[in-house]
Amino acid sequence: MKLSSPTLITTFLMSMAGSSLAFQPTSFLANTSTKYVSSTTSTKSSSSSSSLSMVTTGSLNCRIIGIGSAAPKTLITNQDLESVVETSDEWISTRTGISQRRVLIHTENNDENVEKESIKTLASDAAQQAIIMSKIDPLEVDLVIVATSSPDDMFGDATSVAAACGCSNAVAFDLTAACSGFLFSSVTAGQFLDNQGNSYKNAVVVGADALSRWIDWDDRNSCILFGDGAGAVVMSANDAEDKESTPGILGSSQHSNGLGYGKLNCVYKGSPKVVATPGEGTILSQGSYSRLAMDGKEVYKFATREVPTVIKEALVAADMTVDDVDWVLLHQANIRIMETVAKRLGIPMDKVITNLAKYGNTSAASIPLALDEAVRSGQVKKGDVIACAGFGAGLSWGSAIMKWG
Repeated sequence: MKLSSPTLITTFLMSMAGSSLAFQPTSFLANTSTKYVSSTTSTKSSSSSSSLSMVTTGSLNCRIIGIGSAAPKTLITNQDLESVVETSDEWISTRTGISQRRVLIHTENNDENVEKESIKTLASDAAQQAIIMSKIDPLEVDLVIVATSSPDDMFGDATSVAAACGCSNAVAFDLTAACSGFLFSSVTAGQFLDNQGNSYKNAVVVGADALSRWIDWDDRNSCILFGDGAGAVVMSANDAEDKESTPGILGSSQHSNGLGYGKLNCVYKGSPKVVATPGEGTILSQGSYSRLAMDGKEVYKFATREVPTVIKEALVAADMTVDDVDWVLLHQANIRIMETVAKRLGIPMDKVITNLAKYGNTSAASIPLALDEAVRSGQVKKGDVIACAGFGAGLSWGSAIMKWG
């Protein structure tokens, strides 16, 4: 049964300051642009979304019309890792659901005999596939967003990806939100396309990451989890005169909580560099980064607690219920997380899309990479409703209810 529309979302916001009590109701119309509920984040706890800000959107007037993906050629299996760290295929597969992962390998710049793979090449390949499926001219693309936390260029890869795809009329930028990046970027692109006051008609959204570059390959708890890859979609604004067109993003909800930052991060680590300025010189910091650090137990608790809630929030924003969902597509982090989320939503696992076993955790790439395979195999069909959710470093998490095609 669908919820009544417009839906009234009343949020009680409490912050203790002596004996004061703050109360703020917010009305939310499912068919309007972004509405937000803002609250005072408690500094005492990072464990619950109830004390955090939430931003939701209703339906966005755009459609997903193309999809593509790419992964590196080099494959590392669980059996391969048995010779790297103290682990086993059985231990990895039963605890994570991962059997293998694809990784980018190091190639020297002067090695002309080796085909060079990179985040840029993977992202470009995925985007080009999506553009081909969409049947639009690359010159018709107005916006390119690349969601990545591991770009080839620290200043961003989006402009290079746009150029490689022939999208010379597009504005391009990167968006960093770790494993939530593709979902956040899709909603961002949807906002551009939905706004009738601008000229954006077509957008390419790419999720691409190579966390194999940043994990500690001597740490058996993290090196078994991650792989590299890219996925992309083409989103197009609906023709306002087409009465039969339906939104591609039906509703969404996003959160973040910097109090959980220490649970999953990859922090700056500089080394001293003496610059011979007058006197004793100046000691600057020569840039580099530490290895990826993760508190697996805390991240698991965070994901299984917050993801079911944020999906329900997005369904409310879409004026829908769990019964309206054809497929659930979660960030491909751990099969146990997916099983727990599905159980808490009351959704059978045969409605959960996953390719985790083949690719591992590919961060921002995981949702579009899995969706591409599901669409091309015929598993997902035109008109299917997909509840997507991303979650990860930041901490950040969000959900979007999407209709394919």
